[in-house]
Amino acid sequence: MNEQDIVTILRNYSIRADFIERFGKIYKIYSNKGTFALKHIPIHHGIDFVKHVQYLYQKGYHRIVPIFPTLDGRYAVMHENSLYYLMPWLINDEKEDRKERPQLMFRELARMHALSQKEIKIDKEDRKEHYDGTKQQWEKDAEFLEGFIESCEKKIYMSPFELQYCLYFHETRQAQRFALQKLEEWYEATKDQEKARTVINHGKVSTEHFLFDEKGYGFFSNFEESKLGSPIHDVLPVLFRALKGHRKNFDEAITWLYDGYFKYFPFKEDEKLLFFSYFSYPNLMIRLITEYVQTSEKRNELNFSQKLQRRYWQLKNTEYVVGRITQIEEQLKQQKEGAPGS
Repeated sequence: MNEQDIVTILRNYSIRADFIERFGKIYKIYSNKGTFALKHIPIHHGIDFVKHVQYLYQKGYHRIVPIFPTLDGRYAVMHENSLYYLMPWLINDEKEDRKERPQLMFRELARMHALSQKEIKIDKEDRKEHYDGTKQQWEKDAEFLEGFIESCEKKIYMSPFELQYCLYFHETRQAQRFALQKLEEWYEATKDQEKARTVINHGKVSTEHFLFDEKGYGFFSNFEESKLGSPIHDVLPVLFRALKGHRKNFDEAITWLYDGYFKYFPFKEDEKLLFFSYFSYPNLMIRLITEYVQTSEKRNELNFSQKLQRRYWQLKNTEYVVGRITQIEEQLKQQKEGAPGS
């Protein structure tokens, strides 16, 4: 897109551009009315994106980087098969301690989920189909892992990757069994329910998409992937990314969840079960092992072994967080049962 196209789009806002800079997919507009960010998204994303942002505004949630309407009230301008929308250019000042940023983000995420929550009807057959499909795939994964370790143990000389896999096998299967157990508990708890709670999910929750204004207030940006769904779909990806890297007792994640998120928007019991199930499942480990088996020629053993080591660290980091959450939930349950009048 050239500058003349941008000038044409900005006419819809009665804005005259003095200077334009490009930062990836964003155009920084210096104008007679201030500094703005012009972004574009595919048309097929645009309808839900605009609808969700407007709904959040109507519900009283304003911690979204504002989207300016055109002179005729539209929130996006169509141009050459894309939708363009205009926002203020935030300087993203960090007046808060950098360590507090994720916790503040989770708190705002909880507020957004709380204000946008609503129950929708769920077909029992759809729930059963999802459960059966997931369980069948996980059981196939278990058979694959069992088969691969049997083939490894039959060899006189294992490759470095195969030796590592044998060392990690027990803990991988343990995580798998735990995830499947929680999935089964979730289905038993919800199979007769006709409704489920949904929220507007941001879709790309990240500290990179949580910006601060000059007063230090945090705002979500990048709502292009927003959609209706279970709140766990916003929470899980953030945790998965945070738990990558070397082994560590990641207590920060507990703080994010309990002081940042659950304090303002606690999961329901069925949501906890599904959260535990998806969070615990060693999907990345299984995908890597599958890739190794399918790459029978010209394998880079060092590369595969290093990746497997990192996947194992993430598995153990997740195991620690799941254990801490389980411990805290049990303590909260005991406190509730022991409270007067309970």
